[in-house]
Amino acid sequence: MRRPRSRSTDVRQQHPAALLLAAAALVVTAIPASSAVAEPGASATALSGTRPYLDSRLPVKQRVVDLLGRMTLAEKVGQMTQAERGSVESDQTQITSLALGSLLSGGGSVPTPNTPEAWADMVDGYQSHALASRLRIPILYGVDSVHGHGNLVGATIFPHNIGMGATRDTALVREAAHITATETRATGPQWVFAPCVCVTRDERWGRSYESFGEDPRLVTRMTTAVEGLQGRSTKDLARNDRVLATVKHYAGDGDTTYGTSTTGDYIIDRGITKTSHKRFAEIDLAPYVTAVQVHDVGSVMPSYSSVQWTDVPGSEPIRMSAHKELLTDVLKQKIGFDGFLISDWDAITELPGDFATQVRTSVNAGMDMFMQPYNAPQFIQALTAEVQAGRVKMSRIDDAVSRILKAKFELGLFEHPYTDRSHIDTIGSAAHRAVARRAVAESQVLLKNDGKALPLKSSQRLYVAGVNANDLGNQAGGWTVTWQGQSGNTAFPGTTILQGIRKTAKNVTYSADASAPTAGHDVGVVVIGETPYAEGVGDVGVGGHTLNLSATDKANIDRVCSAIRTCVVLDVAGRTQIVTDQLPKTDAFVMSWLPGSEGDGVADVLFGKRPFTGRLPVSWPRSETQEPINVGDRNYNPLFPYGYGLTTG
Repeated sequence: MRRPRSRSTDVRQQHPAALLLAAAALVVTAIPASSAVAEPGASATALSGTRPYLDSRLPVKQRVVDLLGRMTLAEKVGQMTQAERGSVESDQTQITSLALGSLLSGGGSVPTPNTPEAWADMVDGYQSHALASRLRIPILYGVDSVHGHGNLVGATIFPHNIGMGATRDTALVREAAHITATETRATGPQWVFAPCVCVTRDERWGRSYESFGEDPRLVTRMTTAVEGLQGRSTKDLARNDRVLATVKHYAGDGDTTYGTSTTGDYIIDRGITKTSHKRFAEIDLAPYVTAVQVHDVGSVMPSYSSVQWTDVPGSEPIRMSAHKELLTDVLKQKIGFDGFLISDWDAITELPGDFATQVRTSVNAGMDMFMQPYNAPQFIQALTAEVQAGRVKMSRIDDAVSRILKAKFELGLFEHPYTDRSHIDTIGSAAHRAVARRAVAESQVLLKNDGKALPLKSSQRLYVAGVNANDLGNQAGGWTVTWQGQSGNTAFPGTTILQGIRKTAKNVTYSADASAPTAGHDVGVVVIGETPYAEGVGDVGVGGHTLNLSATDKANIDRVCSAIRTCVVLDVAGRTQIVTDQLPKTDAFVMSWLPGSEGDGVADVLFGKRPFTGRLPVSWPRSETQEPINVGDRNYNPLFPYGYGLTTG
């Protein structure tokens, strides 16, 4: 899920899907409302008698057909609509009157106080209004649990996907996702906009840390995250420790061409993927095939970005939200996706034409549910008019609604619409944080270790420098409590890298700016890196972002590494940074990525409690101009190749 940015790309005549299909095969009116509001804990069956769609003994398909046959057009269009909670908070009866199918919390959209109990109470309150509608269809509540239940203060915050990709540990990815599902569903939401299975091909992209890596084979392996969230089969979805997963952003968002638009904006985010059908299938589409055919993912979120075919003469860029070839012909028909498509945040407004044209274009392309955070009534009015005018067929509406209802039945929402809080005490528990700590340790990539500088000894006198050594917000990155994330140690609980070091080392001096005296220390540990950012805002070329180290980080390396005999540098960042000139000044260099809430995991490998085993999930460039650089490129000459990583015993 995203926040809106203004940009448009022409959507022209769509092209036949034949080439891509072959390539993919290689990759394998007002609504009557009840005056009664259901009480939490009451089952829909008890409220509504013996209607077949409420009989959990019947097959899901039969229940869907029965319910669909009872619905008005207004009720169907309502099910296709998702609103942000903030748009209905002051008048929650809109959930009933509009028959909304879903609500979401955008990044930083949280209850007050931001506690597990308040979350559950909030979601249940919204649910009570959904159950007051004529057919009492429960809502789906969605949230961005992209590295843990990140909006919730106190949740377990795992490393972002780029770090998880460095672990190469598919079982660990599954386990982390299961913990995320448990903590999320215990607070109300039954649906998460995760995992991101994009393949990042240019580290200048501000969302590269949301990717597991640059190699589609690695990203495909990491789709075990879907299983961690949903369970091993759709029968697991109704469990109180599972959620509906969303693979995103379909497809090619990590493979866009870097450059500037006519207005001077950098367009790597929401940009254009210029590619052939064969290459698109091999690079960008591959993880989705596995997510659908192996893990039976329940929902897919199309990207803001566009695709322009290089093997089709005269091809123009087509936004994914309008791409019938890729949404319907390929994803639904060829690959066999039987879940539903959810648009990204207000994504259809970036299509050409007036709003009615945007709605018509996207729904006819295959979009099933529309994330219209603050204009749900306008969307409902527009889509209803398009159907009544015959420009959108009722069969397309019925297909979309059937897919949405299928998910709700499989999640058991008709039987148990309210939050099962059985696992609420496990949120941020020691057991969950232990898994996150292990994930942090496994994600650390040792790139240089001259003279066996690592592992450190607890008896050594350590000089630690750099703001990122003692900043939880910086080590968690974006999508943590707020959309863009925030620096500092007050937003959520956790352990900084410095705190982890101090739990083991007996003698530690910390100086954020390396201004404290360095004499008398055995080892200098300099922690460099980035401050938080998320989509678009983090693109290189936007807001001063660059892959180059800051002047402060360079100065800290110079001061400490020139004064202390042994110098270790840790890079806390969401992507590779240019360290070519600084690397010779160091004895050891570690890529720590964005480890999340458990800085103890970094200390574990620094002191040899766990071995270094992480390997680069992306190629490390020598200079910013070398991007994009990816394994398999002609004349491949990175500073560190894809898969590189030293180990310790």
